[in-house]
Amino acid sequence: MKNLICSSVIMLATTAPAQNGAIRYTEFDLENGLHVILHEDRSTPIVCVSVMYHVGSKNEDPTRRGFAHFFEHLLFEGSANIGRGEFSKHVEKAGGVLNANTTADRTYYFEVLPSNQLELGLWLESERMLHAKVDQKGVDTQREVVKEERRQRYENQPYGSILIDVLDRAYTVHPYRWPTIGFMEDLNAASESDYQAFYKGYYVPNNAVLVVAGDIDPTRARELVSRYFKDIPRGADVTQPVVEEPPMHGEKRDIVHDRIQLPAVVLAYRIPPTGSADFYAVDLVNRLLSTGNSSRLSTALKDQQQKAIATGAFSLPFEQGGLAIMYAIANAGVEAGALEQAMLAEVSRIQNEGVPKEEFAKLMAQLEMENVQDRARIAGIASDLARCHMLLGDTRLVNTEIDRYLALTPEDLKRAASTYFTGNRVVLHYLPMSQKQP
Repeated sequence: MKNLICSSVIMLATTAPAQNGAIRYTEFDLENGLHVILHEDRSTPIVCVSVMYHVGSKNEDPTRRGFAHFFEHLLFEGSANIGRGEFSKHVEKAGGVLNANTTADRTYYFEVLPSNQLELGLWLESERMLHAKVDQKGVDTQREVVKEERRQRYENQPYGSILIDVLDRAYTVHPYRWPTIGFMEDLNAASESDYQAFYKGYYVPNNAVLVVAGDIDPTRARELVSRYFKDIPRGADVTQPVVEEPPMHGEKRDIVHDRIQLPAVVLAYRIPPTGSADFYAVDLVNRLLSTGNSSRLSTALKDQQQKAIATGAFSLPFEQGGLAIMYAIANAGVEAGALEQAMLAEVSRIQNEGVPKEEFAKLMAQLEMENVQDRARIAGIASDLARCHMLLGDTRLVNTEIDRYLALTPEDLKRAASTYFTGNRVVLHYLPMSQKQP
C-alpha cells in the first residue's frame, strides 16, 4: 500500500474543538496525483462516490465556449467498458441515483448508492476518468441535449437571458464573461479532436479530487480506491488561468427587451473571490437582502411598497472574483426606474444605518440552520469536502468555514455594503417587447 500513496496519510479528527458534530475524514494522494478524501458515517447504509474536476467555463478557449458544461453531459455516454447509454442504468439497477453539475470553476459528478455497491461507484468513476467515450456519435447526441437545455433554461424562459447579459457586461477580458451553458455556434464549430483534447487535458487524476463518504470501512475503501484508480496515468499538469480584470469605473447601464409582461431590474456588483475574508461579509449582505419572506427586499418592495412581485439577491462565488446580483420583477403599473430606486434605497439603508442586532442575530440563526441541513445529507458532505479542498485550498474548512461567517459583526456588513455595493455596477432594465421603439 505504501508504494501506491505519495507522502503520508493525513488523519484529521475534530479541527475545531468548540464545534459540535465535526466531520471526520482521511485524505491522501495516489502517485498519479489523484487526491482522495474518505468520510465514514454509518448512520445510513448508503455511500456517495464523487469526483470534482478543476475545470469549468473559465478554462475554455474563447472560441469553444460551453465545453465544460458539454462534458458534464458527454461523460455519461459510456466508456471502453460501459456501453453507450448504459452509465445511468448501472446506477439505477443498483437502486442509486446520480447527477453532475458545472460552474465557472469546476465540474462535479456523483453517485449515491447502497453501501454494498461502493465498488460499482468507484468503477464507474474510474471508467469516466480513464477512457470515456469521446467520439463524434456521442458529441452529436449530447449536442442536441444541450441545445434543448439552452432553449428551455435561457431562450424560452421569461427573463432567461439575465445571467448571460450580466456576465457579458460585468467582465471585459476574464473568461467569466461568458455563461457556463456556452454558445451553440462554438459547439457546432468544434471537431472531434477538439473534444478529445479537452478531455485528455482536464479529466485527469492530478486535476481531480475523489470523495467517498458514507457507510464505509475506511481501510477497505482505501484499498478499493487504489485498485480502481492507481493505474490511471497522470496527465500533464493543469495550470488555472489567472486573468486580471480591469476595474469597473462607474455604471454599465442597458435596456433589454424581452418576451415578458412585467419589467424587471437587475443590479450586479463585483465581489472578492470565494473564500477571501470579505467574501463572507458580502454574502451575508445578500442573505440579509433576500433570505426568507421577512428579508429586506421582500418586506420593503413587496409588502410595504407593493412595487414588486418577486425579489432576490445572491452571490456568484467565483474562484477569481465573482458577483453579487440583485433582482426585482415589477408589480403591474410600476416603472423600472422606480423599482431600481427602491432597490438602491435598501442598499443605502445598510450603508447608512447598519444592521440592528436583533436582525443580525436572526440572520446568523438562519445561516446555522442551513449549515445543519447541509450536513444532514451525505451527498452534501461529500460535495463540501471536495469544494473546500479544491476551491478553498484546505479540506479542514469543511468544519471551520462556518466560523468565518459567525465571526462577522453588523459593522462588517455595513462596511461590505459601503465598499462593494457602489456605483461601479451593472444596471439592466428588462422591458416588454411592446415598449421597444421602432
